[in-house]
Amino acid sequence: MDHSLTEAAATRVTAGIRALRFDAGSLALNLVATVGRRPVVPVERLDGVDRLRRWCAGVGFRLREADATPETVQSLHALRDAAYDIAAAVLRDGRPRRSSVDLVNRCAQAAPPAPRLRLSVAGVALDERSVELSADALLSLIARDLITLVGDPVRRSRLSECDSETCRMIYLTSGSGRPRRWCSMQRCGNSAKAARHRHRKTVALSETEEPSA
Repeated sequence: MDHSLTEAAATRVTAGIRALRFDAGSLALNLVATVGRRPVVPVERLDGVDRLRRWCAGVGFRLREADATPETVQSLHALRDAAYDIAAAVLRDGRPRRSSVDLVNRCAQAAPPAPRLRLSVAGVALDERSVELSADALLSLIARDLITLVGDPVRRSRLSECDSETCRMIYLTSGSGRPRRWCSMQRCGNSAKAARHRHRKTVALSETEEPSA
């Protein structure tokens, strides 16, 4: 066995599991997706300031450099736990913890920044500094997104959970066509197809083997 190939494959799998996801269908659910393999062995994908910057860029936000801190990461972790608790409860017709609802409501109270224009050589342009988010503004936008999602009967009816027992990512379906079973066909869908193929092959081989004397 070529151990270098085995190690390389294991590295790719680990990198895939730890990769940030931006395909959950909403800002709040993209934050929830920063924990992978939640029902098995949770994988932390938002584990530091560098990942915080990458996540903000991935969802289209610019965080003030002064707020790119471990404290902001911790605040996002707390909001993420509350958002998951609420989204999972809605999905499963349950009741979230009061502390989760209270935290989301507190975070939503901060006012997001108001964008501004500035005069430029070309005439007028967006003042880039006006769209830099403080930590409180970032938390507010995420909390407001979650409130809007679960408060809208149509959107909340589109909440779904990946069929993979090792994933269970919560996401929004498109609302049209056949409902998705998987968070991503390229990820969990293909893995499930490969697992079924291996199972059928094993069964076929076992059926063709002659019983030992």
